Amino acid sequence: MPKKVIPYKDSHLGKKEQVTQMFDTISTDYDGLNRVISFGIDVKWRKRVVSILKKEQPNTILDIATGTGDLAIAMVKTGAKNIIGLDISPGMLNVGKEKIQQKELSETIEMIVGDSENLSFENNSFDAVTVSFGVRNFENLEKGLSEILRVLKPKGTLVVLETSVPTKTPYKQGYHFYTKYILPTIGKIFSKDNSAYGYLSESAAAFPYGENFNNILRKIGFIDVTNKPQTFGVASIYVAKKAD
Repeated sequence: MPKKVIPYKDSHLGKKEQVTQMFDTISTDYDGLNRVISFGIDVKWRKRVVSILKKEQPNTILDIATGTGDLAIAMVKTGAKNIIGLDISPGMLNVGKEKIQQKELSETIEMIVGDSENLSFENNSFDAVTVSFGVRNFENLEKGLSEILRVLKPKGTLVVLETSVPTKTPYKQGYHFYTKYILPTIGKIFSKDNSAYGYLSESAAAFPYGENFNNILRKIGFIDVTNKPQTFGVASIYVAKKAD
């Protein structure tokens, strides 16, 4: 059972409500800080997700925990005609909607408020589902993954991009130092929310990455589960399918 990590230790709200509050607060800072914190490497990771799905030629894609819409926007390059970006934070979605309007992609991408653990879509609705740095924010990981499986079409593809922890020296030691000391400090200096970037690093460390996450996907009912570590293991791309 993964350790439960929440943004605000002294709050009486549930994790879902706390995550919503946190992302609403940091929404206007998020894109810029994300580029700084990841040294821009997250852009390359998203391009790899796009290249994986482009081979599948999806027509409909659901991007869960879409945030400000970076992955949903990148997904246009797969050729999909209908992309829905779903997030629990209206603040993050508002930033994303502005970006989509500026890029004139409103006819392809729709941004909606929604709960990843209670999706308002029919069974077998999407050719592909993506989640970028979002599954570790699920309050109930298995429930969220079960909902994804439900809305995927038979033979549909799930691609998850999520942080992980390097296992090899010296990357392991460097990662722990960076996430424990550097990342929260940057967040405190540049963000409106002192707790947010401490939570993001703590939740990354607590997430059941690698084979542990693969096994959870299999338990839920996904097949053909694989994971591809990225950049010395600081992130992983997980690919899984729904059966026929």
